[in-house]
Amino acid sequence: MNHGTHGPHGNLLYAEETFRIRGVAFEVYRAMGAGFLEAVYQECMAIEFAAQQIPYSAMQPLALSYKGRELHQTYVPDFVCFDRIVVELKATREIAPEHRAQTINYLHGAGLKLGLLINFGATPGVRIERFAL
Repeated sequence: MNHGTHGPHGNLLYAEETFRIRGVAFEVYRAMGAGFLEAVYQECMAIEFAAQQIPYSAMQPLALSYKGRELHQTYVPDFVCFDRIVVELKATREIAPEHRAQTINYLHGAGLKLGLLINFGATPGVRIERFAL
């Protein structure tokens, strides 16, 4: 795992898509500020994704696999945008190591390459961490 993994041409993986998702997070934070529960930010993000025509699915169970075998257990990320970027939301004072591990595990389990962990509880400003496999 590498916070700065680059694509084959030296550009950040899914740079344009990531830029647009970050823009949504900044807009939601600008409008709402800190101090709400995660569910409030999730609803606001969905509204803003739709307004900005960013394709997303919310709270859709994704399959996990173990050594090539699909598990009965699934996981439910807050969002998957552009069918390839996991977006996990938090509303805590600081992002904890287990939040990072959760995001990385979601990527591994679903076979996706990029995840964004967005924390609306930090002040000042929203904090976004990028995880690329």
